[in-house]
Amino acid sequence: MDDHKIVQRNIALQREWYGEPLGDRVRRLVVAFDVSQAYLAEVLGISAPMLSQVMSGRRAKIGNPVVLARLIMLERKVLTPEVAAGSKEAIRAALEDVKASRPTVNRDNFPVGVGPDETAVLAALREIAEEESLLEAAERLDADFPAIADLLRRAGKAQ
Repeated sequence: MDDHKIVQRNIALQREWYGEPLGDRVRRLVVAFDVSQAYLAEVLGISAPMLSQVMSGRRAKIGNPVVLARLIMLERKVLTPEVAAGSKEAIRAALEDVKASRPTVNRDNFPVGVGPDETAVLAALREIAEEESLLEAAERLDADFPAIADLLRRAGKAQ
């Protein structure tokens, strides 16, 4: 199988396993936290070349579940009000918190679904915007930021 077909297959697998290509998820974190891809790799606990291979589709998966847990932790921290507002101190603290974390991953604590952090974010969104505004924002962001759009939709529909 040639390289192009392998990359396309791996990206399709990432969509199936992770909901979207990992390159898209990682690029959003690089932008949101205003860090280099190499520093993000360090925070996640993965080598920069390995992260690059996963992002480009040369590798299909993140083999270490702790790295995936940290990725999800960062995605959730992006949604906290201070980080979302761009507070440099909050961004630094979020990155350091995830970098220092030693998550254990088992069936009882794997970070999926609505957790306490997400519940607080949904409540905060409902306090600052009306249902119609949240749904309109979700529609605008859907193409580039599907995870954020989904969160806005859930906040808007739950009012």
